[in-house]
Amino acid sequence: MKKFSELEYRRPDLDAVKSKFKLLLEQFDNAKNFTTQEDALKEINALRAEFSTAASIASVRNTIDTSNQYYELEQDFFDQTSPIFQDLNIQFYRSLSKSPFQKDLRDKFGNQLFDIAEANVRSFDASVIADIQEENKLSTEYSKLVASAEIEFDGKKLNLAGLDPYLQSTDRTVRKNAADTNYAWWSKNAKAFDELYDKLVKIRARIAKKLGYNNFVELGYDRMNRTDYNAEDVKKFRQQVVDFVVPLSVELRARQAKRLGLDELYYYDMNLNFTSGNPTPKGDPDWILENGKKMYNELSPETKEFFEFMTTYELLDLVNKKNKQAGGYCTHFSKYKAPFIFSNFNGTSHDIDVLTHEAGHAFQCFQSRNHEMEEYLWPTYEACEIHSMSMEFFAWPWMESFFKEDTGKYKFQHLAGAILFLPYGCAVDEFQHIIYENPDYTPEQRNAVWAEMEKKYRPWINFGDNEYLKTGGMWKRQGHIYRSPFYYIDYCLAQICALQFWSRSQKDFKAAWADYLTLCKAGGSKPFIELVALAGLNNPFQETTVKPVITEVKAWLDSIDDTKY
Repeated sequence: MKKFSELEYRRPDLDAVKSKFKLLLEQFDNAKNFTTQEDALKEINALRAEFSTAASIASVRNTIDTSNQYYELEQDFFDQTSPIFQDLNIQFYRSLSKSPFQKDLRDKFGNQLFDIAEANVRSFDASVIADIQEENKLSTEYSKLVASAEIEFDGKKLNLAGLDPYLQSTDRTVRKNAADTNYAWWSKNAKAFDELYDKLVKIRARIAKKLGYNNFVELGYDRMNRTDYNAEDVKKFRQQVVDFVVPLSVELRARQAKRLGLDELYYYDMNLNFTSGNPTPKGDPDWILENGKKMYNELSPETKEFFEFMTTYELLDLVNKKNKQAGGYCTHFSKYKAPFIFSNFNGTSHDIDVLTHEAGHAFQCFQSRNHEMEEYLWPTYEACEIHSMSMEFFAWPWMESFFKEDTGKYKFQHLAGAILFLPYGCAVDEFQHIIYENPDYTPEQRNAVWAEMEKKYRPWINFGDNEYLKTGGMWKRQGHIYRSPFYYIDYCLAQICALQFWSRSQKDFKAAWADYLTLCKAGGSKPFIELVALAGLNNPFQETTVKPVITEVKAWLDSIDDTKY
């Protein structure tokens, strides 16, 4: 393939795509034997890869520079056409489910393809295309609004990611000013964010009703292809977090206050872990990338091949810049069997977390690139996050390359951060369940729900005199809530699995890595619980899983004298 900067983009001719897809479906439906049907299937997969690759290239170039009008229009095009293409996919799934050669297909591809097909057929109909187009448009508007932030601070014009280093300042006044400046921007734009979310909730509720669901919660689970667990399982998992993780989190915040010499932690203190400053990478982005190459060269032959591919073909855009969309992600270009990593380096330890986290996603995609079915290139999201979060821990032996004298500090912060994240992730998840069960809530009622979630899952937070935070406004900064409903508990489920890999890698790195590699190669060929078993991990929904994991992490954290940092 060519380098990313040289990849040709051409807007798909939708009419031509529709005609070809329908012709191939006829060939698939009318096949007289499995061989002929399989030939048609290969062509259908190639056509799907062509369309999804064009969509991905347009999306990446749009997020790299949200002010680029050409790719803004192309993103608008895919917001409008992706539901139409999805309708073609649903027709394919229907044909798949009634194939006379279904036994042969199941023997070759397994049952997961058919389970995914059934969930997709339930969760889509041509009658909701206009609604999904509007949903897509509103999701894109959220991203554009966040990316448009231009904040005056420290004599500079910064975007939201540019404020992050100040939020970690050892000067408490700077931290507070940065936090208040940050939340002042969110407060100033709160009405616009509330209006966007209100429209999204009501559109999603309307879609769910049209498709025959009781509410969007059920539809949301089907959209996520959660074929082997349900909302009740997730509720039980969240309760384990309340029982075993929240108490440890309270302890960790008390230790943090003690390290910082504070009687009480306020909202603007949360991001600083040590009076000597948080661990930071000891070089610029080019230096980080060079050390990343060295790390992946040494980790395994598979990671060496992968990272050389990524750097050779310019499949990483890592540095924060004006008009770049916030956050980080990994996507892929199916036609070229190539992942792509997007992030916003800003000089904090998060730069290294991104290099390992998003690389975990990309590595999995690279390992499963030869699966014939598009559905198997990625697993469902909660399994995807095992790859990313586990890679963060498998990279621990190389952290000294990035952090030098701050390595011990980084590992303590990283592991403690994994624990402190879990309650927040569960708060985001339960918040969404409540909102979509009550789609007519007002913005004030939604904020009140979030405030209750904070008390339940993060009782240590003191919002002081910040009215925006005290009244429950913080949730608006979590893009997943707008763009990818119910995609958040996935991080929590995966974190419990990743912590198991952390534990195993401390005892037998080689054996733990072998199981991780097996998991990556499986891609999306199995549902979540089966993938967990394939990797030799304990199922996080089982009531006997979370407590032992948290107990082991607590023992490690308790063995560290964090006051020396």
